[in-house]
Amino acid sequence: MTTQPSAAELAKLEEELDPEMQFRKVPHGTSLLIGGLLLALSAFHYYTAGFGLLRETTHRGIHLAFVLSLIFLVFSARKSDAQTVHASTLLRPGGVPLYDWICAVAVAISSLYVPWIFEDLVFRVGNPSTLDVVMGTITIVLMIEATRRAIGWGLPMIALFAIVYAIFGNWFPGIFLHPGATWSTLVNHLYLTSQGVYGVALGVVATYVFHFVLFGVLATRIGLGRLFLGVAAALAGRFAGGPAKISIFGSALFGMISGSSVANTVTVGSLTIPMMIRLGYQRHFAAAVESTAATGGQITPPIMGAAAFLMVEFLNLPYATIVIAAIIPAFMHFFGVLMQVHFEAKRSGMRGLTDAEIPNLREVFARDWPTIAPLFALILVLFTGYTPYLAAFWGITGCMLVGLAQHRAASALVFALAIGLAAPTEFLRVPGVNATFTLACFAVMAHGVLMRSDEGRRRMNDMVDAFILGAKYAIGVGAAAATVGIIVGVVTLTGVGFKISWIVTSLADQWAKGVLDLVPFLPFDMKSATLFFTLLLTGIVCILLGCGVPTTANYIIMVTVAAPALGLLGVNPLVAHFFVFYYGVLADVTPPVAIAAYAGASMAGADPFKTGNTAFRLALGKVLVPFVFVFSPSMLIMAPGFTWTELIGSTASCIASITFLSAAFAGWFLAPLAMWERVVVGIAALPMILATPASVLAGLVIAAPVLLRQVAARRASVAPA
Repeated sequence: MTTQPSAAELAKLEEELDPEMQFRKVPHGTSLLIGGLLLALSAFHYYTAGFGLLRETTHRGIHLAFVLSLIFLVFSARKSDAQTVHASTLLRPGGVPLYDWICAVAVAISSLYVPWIFEDLVFRVGNPSTLDVVMGTITIVLMIEATRRAIGWGLPMIALFAIVYAIFGNWFPGIFLHPGATWSTLVNHLYLTSQGVYGVALGVVATYVFHFVLFGVLATRIGLGRLFLGVAAALAGRFAGGPAKISIFGSALFGMISGSSVANTVTVGSLTIPMMIRLGYQRHFAAAVESTAATGGQITPPIMGAAAFLMVEFLNLPYATIVIAAIIPAFMHFFGVLMQVHFEAKRSGMRGLTDAEIPNLREVFARDWPTIAPLFALILVLFTGYTPYLAAFWGITGCMLVGLAQHRAASALVFALAIGLAAPTEFLRVPGVNATFTLACFAVMAHGVLMRSDEGRRRMNDMVDAFILGAKYAIGVGAAAATVGIIVGVVTLTGVGFKISWIVTSLADQWAKGVLDLVPFLPFDMKSATLFFTLLLTGIVCILLGCGVPTTANYIIMVTVAAPALGLLGVNPLVAHFFVFYYGVLADVTPPVAIAAYAGASMAGADPFKTGNTAFRLALGKVLVPFVFVFSPSMLIMAPGFTWTELIGSTASCIASITFLSAAFAGWFLAPLAMWERVVVGIAALPMILATPASVLAGLVIAAPVLLRQVAARRASVAPA
């Protein structure tokens, strides 16, 4: 079996493929300073997660100050300048342009200004001073520039348009007309209130997302990713098209600890893409399989992506509720990819891996089983009613303990037992116990480092590098979340969200009437048809918006603008949020800006656009499933009105629909499919989206001739000559 690349090799590969990780090259001294700041950012979040958050505005202000100032130090104004190491001069202290140092200091001060005046904030809101407006202007302008550097032009352009709309609203036509706001009024709303920059989006990243990103990086470093890949290879490698199925299972397992599509693609793909190509898969197909499976990491419990934590805040629901609701839809995504890969392998006659190429499952567990203890601790603490950030704290502590302890198996076992005994009680809430247990863990870590000398120091360097890498992952999403606050603030200030919702539902209503008048025998009533077209419009906008906006920002914008439209049609908020979330994630494999697909294409040496198109086709589960759980909410388990009958029926209907569509795309079911058969089973899959007995029966009736012919063809192929 191919050897998995080292952590350093994976980090280098990811930096090359992920735009949010392409830092400027700087001299050694400046690199140490930046590394120290990144380490301090991670240490700040780790400490506050375990021993108490600061006052809300103060916590968010410190996070924002770190994030924005670091972006000006690590990202060049021009990408072309990032790979050149400049000598330190008067205009480039430490190899970084003087104006970037000035911007970094200025944005740090302006970000901390609101926490500093917090006691007087109640008197400032609605009546900002000149200094308030100046500080707000500095924050908004430099924040937009920092976001441009970190993630590109897409989100900053939307934010700039929102600002123009807020100020010049009296120039806009028709329903979009509003009185307009002065710059002072806008700065007051975006900067001094909790409706803008310092709003929910920034709070979620600063309070939840950062900690889980850091946990994912540390868990990977101690070998949990290697354990997952080994398990996936042992379980799936021997079946037809083995490496592709390893890719799917491995990405699903790795997605449990990583919410980054690119990180998942790089880590799992570095092992599986070369194996797929050697087995005979086309390069673009191998890259598409890995990138599509990798995007499932953002919807795979328990970590998921940043949007899951935003759902907690927006919906005021426990995180455990979100995690449980995501289980079946996440399964459906990977099932959809698996079925297409299986049919493709059968059609092409792909073999599985030989016994010599498959790792021994017992050896895999014997080597890496201690790495599961931190994930066990995180899940247990999370599901026993504690806050997500406290769960992340114990997960991170467990990763450090396993990584640094001299006897990691014994340490992992004791740690897991201790958490298992303490988590179901109030024990972990007692500050003294929390501190004592943590100090004991650190004592064991220190003992491991001291006793192993060179090996211990290497492990310690790995942990430090992981803390730095975790902060690197988080600064881009931190800037994006703050910038999204501008868009959300403008929506709340102008009320444009409800106007857009009215336009969407009105257009969907007109389309529904037209279609039902033209084809009256469709299994839709007027309400269902209107809802279907509203979902279709919302999904298209999510995908288009995702072409230039990260998943988290996409989700926040669409929840603010589009979710009210679904609410008008009676869709439950949990269901509406999940729909928007899933279609936002889909953008990672949707051309022309399919970042995960392009990362896979670079690793496979394939055509990026062809890879993106194939990846979108493989992601049909993620395309179909949101429609199914809107019409049949019981699929989310935690949605109101849940029934086991509806859950089983909708799940079976969804599985059948995905299987039929997979067969239609691959050209194989039980035997090769003729073109007319592919068209028929593709059409048969569509009514099943409604997940009603009538729609399922309609799909089966349409597909019946093909199914009968496939059974006959299968029997003929296996009959003795």
